[in-house]
Amino acid sequence: MNFIKRAVAAIFDFLQSIVVVLAIMVMIYLFIMSPQEINGASMEPTFENGEYILTNKIVYKIYNPKRGDVVIFKSPRNKEIDFIKRVIALPGERVKIIDNAFYIDGVKLEEPYLPPNLYIFGGTYLRENQEIVVPEGQYFVIGDNRPHSADSREFGTIAKVDFIGKAFLRYWPFPRAGFVPQPHYDI
Repeated sequence: MNFIKRAVAAIFDFLQSIVVVLAIMVMIYLFIMSPQEINGASMEPTFENGEYILTNKIVYKIYNPKRGDVVIFKSPRNKEIDFIKRVIALPGERVKIIDNAFYIDGVKLEEPYLPPNLYIFGGTYLRENQEIVVPEGQYFVIGDNRPHSADSREFGTIAKVDFIGKAFLRYWPFPRAGFVPQPHYDI
């Protein structure tokens, strides 16, 4: 009888440990970081379709996004879908596309993470040779694969409140695993 009581107590202790671990994992997932799968080609060559990344969900509750951050946000057209893009213009900045390049406040944006001679075209929100000013609390985001990306050129700027977080670690596939590099700009 004593053996059965000890066995039942051990089982309950084990189950209690599992519940605590699962609760901690859920809290981390909901509030600190979450995995994301890359779907589509809009961020190639930086991210390939089918890769997995971790998203830091706390950073934008403390700090504002910076130019070059790779962000995950709710689609402006369907809040059930998450997008991944790169921030290239901050609130109050002027954005313009001239001769296949982005200009921020009149300064050409040098983007070393892009292949040379990549064709950059305007969209319905930002047309070529037209300048827009990024509203306060909003960010201009764009995919690295400019010819195959639906981004701020098409749907406009994104509010910070729609940001889920910042991509900070690629963990799959293993040969490409590592921290997401943060580019530096001369602007």
